[in-house]
Order: sequence, then structure tokens, then C-alpha cells
Amino acid sequence: MKIYDISQEVFSCQVYPGDPAPQKEMLSLMEKGDLYNLTTFSMCAHNGTHIDAPFHFIKDGKTVDAICLEALVGMAFVAEYDGIVSGDDAVEIIKKAKEQNPEAAKRILIKGNAEVSLEASRVFAASEILLLGNESQTVGPEDAPMAVHRVLLAADVVLLEGIRLSEVSEGVYLLNAAPLNLGGADGSPCRAILISADEI
Repeated sequence: MKIYDISQEVFSCQVYPGDPAPQKEMLSLMEKGDLYNLTTFSMCAHNGTHIDAPFHFIKDGKTVDAICLEALVGMAFVAEYDGIVSGDDAVEIIKKAKEQNPEAAKRILIKGNAEVSLEASRVFAASEILLLGNESQTVGPEDAPMAVHRVLLAADVVLLEGIRLSEVSEGVYLLNAAPLNLGGADGSPCRAILISADEI
């Protein structure tokens, strides 16, 4: 079985401008004579590969612990795209996904240097997808992400940001992007993986 790890390593991960970077400290170290190794760390919930819960931009939105895991575990479609995703592009991506696997069309992962436009966010939200993923640290424009986030999160679309898809071809996969169960949180890191649909 081929498992694709589409997550960033945490301590060397990309960080959205202005967010604190992950920090690691060894509380105990065997090479210094301690009986065991013990690590402590701190990080922003949106470092590296992570999910955005609706609460990130919606005052009364669902927090991480309230998100249904069905959105984060299931068939997904990887679509290759570079540039700004327009409304028409979003329509084509959803159409292609549905043709290959209607269940996978509920979870769209965009491979490439892509930015979701406001028009595209409205198309994705109206299509009632469960999850939208991308390789950037933010699904919308980095300098003005709020509008795109609000459209998608208000429609209960979970965002999976900072994934790595260079080793993955366009097509249908089984996705597992379950987050840490962080009560009341607006986001969470996750170890996202894909398994080829041909191997399931």
C-alpha cells in the first residue's frame, strides 16, 4: 500500500507571516545522563500543515472539537492548478472530480501554486463540499485572506492548508487529515496522508 505523507515537518515548517514559529525544548536528554528523552514544544494552531475550523473567522462557528470527522477522513480529489482559481475554474474542478468519483468531489485538494479567488470560494461553498485543501499557508490571497475564509467557513467547509502534493498525481485518493482534538480551538495541526484509490 502506497501512503503519501502530505504534511510538513513541524519544526521546519512554513509559517504564515506574523504567526509565531514552532519551538522545541528537550526537558530530558539521555546523552546528558538523563534516564529518558522528553520533549516539550509550543506552536501556533495554524503552523505548517493544519486545518482551519469555522471558528477561525466566524464568531459562533464550530471549533476543532465540534467538526465532524467525516469532513476530514474520506475520498478526496487532487486537482492540479497554478495561478488564481476563478469561479469558472472552480466549476471545472468540481465537475472533473464528480466525473471521477462523486464521493471524492466532497473533498478537493488543489496541487500547485494556487490562490482561491473570492468568486471561486463562492462556487466551492455553493457546491456543498466538506473540505478544501491547498499547498499555501492560506487558501485565499496572503495579503487579504479574510473574505475567502469567511465564505468557505460560513458554509462549514473545513480548510486544510499547507499540504504538500509534489509527489501526488491528479486523481482520487483516500484522505486522512484528522486534527488534534483541541477543545475550543480555531485550528489544529494534523498529519495529513493520502492513499491511492487503486490500492484501497
